[in-house]
Amino acid sequence: MIVDRVINNNIVSTIDDEGAELILMGRGLGFGAKSGNDIDESKVEKIFKLEDQNDAEQLKQLLLRVPLEEAEVVGDIVSYAKEKIAVNLNSSVYVTLTDHINFAIERQKQNIDFTNPLLWEIKRYYPSEFQVGCYALDLIKQRFDVQLTEDEAGFIALHFVNSEYDTSISDAAKFPTEIHKILDLIHHEFNLKVDEKSLNYERLLTHVKFLLQRVYRNEMLKDEDLLIIQTIKRQCEKEIDCCRKISSSIKEATGKELTEAEMVYMAIHIRRLLNTNKE
Repeated sequence: MIVDRVINNNIVSTIDDEGAELILMGRGLGFGAKSGNDIDESKVEKIFKLEDQNDAEQLKQLLLRVPLEEAEVVGDIVSYAKEKIAVNLNSSVYVTLTDHINFAIERQKQNIDFTNPLLWEIKRYYPSEFQVGCYALDLIKQRFDVQLTEDEAGFIALHFVNSEYDTSISDAAKFPTEIHKILDLIHHEFNLKVDEKSLNYERLLTHVKFLLQRVYRNEMLKDEDLLIIQTIKRQCEKEIDCCRKISSSIKEATGKELTEAEMVYMAIHIRRLLNTNKE
């Protein structure tokens, strides 16, 4: 590997065989190095590959002011998240999480805590992401002797929600509340007491998560197969009525109404849940 750019004494960038930029970290890796020099691969501790050039530039700017140890922790947290959540993560998570953790550590040193108003919803609807947040807290405590609060585990979890669904962090922060409103509406509409560990409940929860992603990204399902839509609407009248209320709730929050196709697919999941409850 050849040095493309020296970022600081511990960080350099290079270009791989496919033309993508890699950011390499390691103690002393950039000390005395110049563009065009061979990289001492024995010193490389972390490698970041960011597909988006803007993300790469932002990360390089962050690494100029963030301690190497904090950047290393972020790399370890993201690696754990990839195994724990088992989905593709947008590379921007390296940027947003590095900035967040650096700020959180500085705040904690000044005894400034932020309360997370979405903590309950995050723990309930994004348990895997919240576990990653808890792992991050343990790692930060171990590496820096800084104890962040459980609220911070929730904030960290949202960075992975954002990365999973490829939305903005501000939209990702709205998801837990919107999920709770939708599920609460279904529970009250049918007076349900469901087993939240049941397969059909998990399917409904997953559907709601991806529904919100489609809403916020303006990628809702289109009303293409009108015959199927009309057939299901006749068979699931009560469920469709509930979905109209869900659509109104979503419109109130986002200004966007659900398409007929989205309501039909939601109705199918609600019907499955109702059938499970009867059994």
